[in-house]
Amino acid sequence: MKQNTVHRDFHKVERRVLGAACLTFLLCLPGCAAKKEAETGAAKTVHIGVFIPGVASGSPIYEMLAQGVRRAAEDFSQEAGAIAEVTIVEGGYNQAEWESKITAMAAPGSYDLIVSSNPSLPAIAASVSAQFPEQRFLLLDAELAGNPQIFTMRYDQWEQAYMAGHIAALVSREAEGSLLVGLVAGQEYPAMTEVIAPGYLAGAQAVDPGFALEFRVVGNWFDAGKGAELAQEMIRRGVSVILPIAGGANEGVLRAAYEGGAKIVWFDTNGYNIQPGTVVGSAVLAQEKAAYEQIKRFLEGNLPFGSAEIVGTAQGYVDFVEDDPDYRAAVSDAVREKQAVLTARFRAGEGPAGK
Repeated sequence: MKQNTVHRDFHKVERRVLGAACLTFLLCLPGCAAKKEAETGAAKTVHIGVFIPGVASGSPIYEMLAQGVRRAAEDFSQEAGAIAEVTIVEGGYNQAEWESKITAMAAPGSYDLIVSSNPSLPAIAASVSAQFPEQRFLLLDAELAGNPQIFTMRYDQWEQAYMAGHIAALVSREAEGSLLVGLVAGQEYPAMTEVIAPGYLAGAQAVDPGFALEFRVVGNWFDAGKGAELAQEMIRRGVSVILPIAGGANEGVLRAAYEGGAKIVWFDTNGYNIQPGTVVGSAVLAQEKAAYEQIKRFLEGNLPFGSAEIVGTAQGYVDFVEDDPDYRAAVSDAVREKQAVLTARFRAGEGPAGK
C-alpha cells in the first residue's frame, strides 16, 4: 500500500514539473524569437500604407503612386534582405471622409509610413499627426514644411500648366479659333486657383497676350455628364482647346470635344492614345518615379521629415510629351517646333519667370 502511494505521489510531481517546463517554454517563445532575430541581424517588417484619395482604377496618377511604392518595396526587400509590405487603402470620392479614414489607418500604429498624393492632404495629415505623434507621412503633389512627422514633395505645376496653355494657344491660333482657352476643374482648391489656372493662362498669353481663360468647375471628380455640359458650353462660346483636370469627369469633357470638333490638352499622364487626333498635348508628372525614389529614401533612413521639396521640369519630374507618334500626327510641324523651343527652355531650367 505504501509503495502504491509513493508511486502516485511521484507521478503528481512529474506532471507538475512537466507542466512548469511547458509553461516556461511557451513564455520564452517571444523572447527567444526576438533573441534569434537579434543574433541573425534579421530586420523587422516595414509596413507602408498607401492612401488613395479617390479610387485607383481609372485614375492614372494614383495608379502610378501605388506602382511606384510597390516597386520600391520589392526592390528594397530583394536588395536589403528585409521585408517591406504595402497596403493600398482607397478613400473614395467624398473628401469629407478622408480625414476619418486616414485617422483609422494611423490609430492602431500598424504603419511605419502612410503615403498619399493630393494638395489637400497636408492639412489632413497635420491634424492626424497631432493625435498620433509616432505616425509619419510622405505626401506627393503637396507642400507643408516644419512638421517633423511629414515630408512633402510638390511638383511645379505652374511649369506644367504653362506648357499646357502654350500648346493650347498654338493649336487654337493655327485653327484660327478665338482667343479663348478652356479649363474644366473637378473642384476649386488653392493649387488650382493660385498655380494651375494662372500658369495655364500665362502659357497661352506667351503666344498671344490677347488670350483669356474660360474656367468652369464640375463640383466633384466623377460627374462625366456635368463635365460634358461644361465643355459644350465652352465650345459654343468659341473655345477650341480645353484642359480637363476633373478626374472621372474628364471622360465627359473628352467626349464633348470629340463630338464638337474641339481639341484637348491632357494633364499629368500621356493621353494621346485616349483619343488620337483630339488630344493635342500632354503635360505630365513623373509620379511613379517620385513615389519610387522617395520610398527608397524612407526605407534607407534618408527621408528628411519636416521638410518640403519642390521639383519641376529641370529635375525630371514635370515634362511635356513630344515624342509620341499620335502627337506628331495631331499637330503640325510648325506648332511642334514652337512648343519644342519652350519645352527645351524648361528642361534647361530657363523657363519664363512669373510664378
